[in-house]
Amino acid sequence: MASNRTFRFGPVALTNTLTTNILNPPTTTGGVGAGTPDTYIILKHIRIVNKTAGAVTFSLWLGATGANAAGTEVIGIGQSIAANSAYDWYGLLRVDVADFLVGGASANTSLSIEGEGEIGLK
Repeated sequence: MASNRTFRFGPVALTNTLTTNILNPPTTTGGVGAGTPDTYIILKHIRIVNKTAGAVTFSLWLGATGANAAGTEVIGIGQSIAANSAYDWYGLLRVDVADFLVGGASANTSLSIEGEGEIGLK
């Protein structure tokens, strides 16, 4: 029987710091003799909304906390969103406890991000 639950993160404003941690699954602790299971997230949808009168770009990476290393680009690197518009991403992206979705926008707090998916135990 599947134990995954649906979840939502955000909405939260993206800053102009491209190494901002946006999403990371929680860990579980406690108990005796059963080990410590970790959680994971399966992202299915991300929506980024531009609330300004001008185009703004965003970039997202999947990797270490506060990092946007080459080769870890995942969604919309320098992707432009037109004024008063939105960008929708659909897929199946697994995010483990060691993974951080990080990123930001070209203009501080001009874009808001939110997403949906499933969260489960390994």
